[in-house]
Amino acid sequence: MASKLPASQDPRHYRSRVRGGLRLVAQDVMLKSVIWGICKVQVHGLERLDNVEPPFIVVSNHSSHLDAPLIVGALPHRLSKNLATGAAADYFFDKRVKGMATSLFFNAYPIERKGLRTRQGLTGRLLDAGVPLLVFPEGTRSRTGAMGPFKPGVAALSISRDVPCLPVALVGAYAAWPYYRSIPPTDRPQVHVVFGHPVTAVAGEIAHQFAQRLGRNVAELYNTTARAYGMPTLDDYERSVVLSRAKRSQDQAELAGPSDAASPTGAVGAGADGPDGPDGSGPAPGQSLDRTGPTPDQSPDRTGPASGRSRRRAGRSRSRAVQPIGSGGAGQSDGSDDPDGSGGTAATAPLGAGPDPAVESDRLPPEAPFSETRTGSGRGSASQRPGVSEADPPSQRRTRPGRGAESERSAELKPEADSQPEATGERRPRRRLFGRRG
Repeated sequence: MASKLPASQDPRHYRSRVRGGLRLVAQDVMLKSVIWGICKVQVHGLERLDNVEPPFIVVSNHSSHLDAPLIVGALPHRLSKNLATGAAADYFFDKRVKGMATSLFFNAYPIERKGLRTRQGLTGRLLDAGVPLLVFPEGTRSRTGAMGPFKPGVAALSISRDVPCLPVALVGAYAAWPYYRSIPPTDRPQVHVVFGHPVTAVAGEIAHQFAQRLGRNVAELYNTTARAYGMPTLDDYERSVVLSRAKRSQDQAELAGPSDAASPTGAVGAGADGPDGPDGSGPAPGQSLDRTGPTPDQSPDRTGPASGRSRRRAGRSRSRAVQPIGSGGAGQSDGSDDPDGSGGTAATAPLGAGPDPAVESDRLPPEAPFSETRTGSGRGSASQRPGVSEADPPSQRRTRPGRGAESERSAELKPEADSQPEATGERRPRRRLFGRRG
């Protein structure tokens, strides 16, 4: 929205006696009486203004709509009668009625928020004409009560025109009428207006350095008065801002929830709640290790197409299985280990009778080496294995150490695996288990 500037851009317009008389009545009778009625205002440092003469630039912290009326009402009349206030062009001069009221009460002129530029360079010409200025170097009201950095425009103007800057601290104005409130206070809060000594730039000091020094000067006036009257300091407001941001971040993190997704069942090294336990070294106490593959007590599932590894494992198990007497041929199972006896009959020991220790010691000498002779049919019979008799039941025959139980369980669970060819029709290659073929 385009800013509507005042009709006159002549600096003499801001020194007019007619406008000055109207402004005196508006400020003293209307403005000051209202502000001093809704707030308990205390003014400090008036003795520091005895030697101050126009032109000068008043710089202050900006945290409330009470700031300009407080400064204008606290200054002596000889310094405030022609004081021109720089007002935001996009806020106070966006409408004609608002711009006229602002000009009447504060002798205001439009100023851009990004600096001290006006369309006709009115700021510099006002200083050249001897008109004092009231400018807030922060550029906008504080949203949190903490003071923002001073922009270097005011310092550059003071250096170029060789005029002093008058620092002013407004203590309690933010608590009286903060940014988020649309109505003035009604409980008469305490507000302090503190004037400092006039400050000028030293030799060799640039605008940025001078602006920082002005900010430190205003902050010192503010904090000193706030501590003396037990009010929040600028450091307290800044600390509150930091804590508020930290709490907001913590609340957002809690709403987002944990970032670690749950690990799948049976995955090794799944974290603190996975199979590896809290430290990843092994299963936690009372926690069983879930595996996706078959355990030694289970046979591989052959309901679907078996993989090459499963077929090779099944082949090795069948080749190590003990063949009973009366089989139809070498390498075929008669089903003697079948629980329901559907695979055939075999000579078994009486129920409850164990092997004879004497015969067992002669039959299975410890020093006899274990070997298996392959025949043309693919596997040797039980009579070709040393230390194994064909008359022995399958439970008493010696098989390959460590794997006989697994082979017998496989044959017990799948008795038809050896008697029927595999569904894939693939010919299983012959494998040498021990030694070289004789």
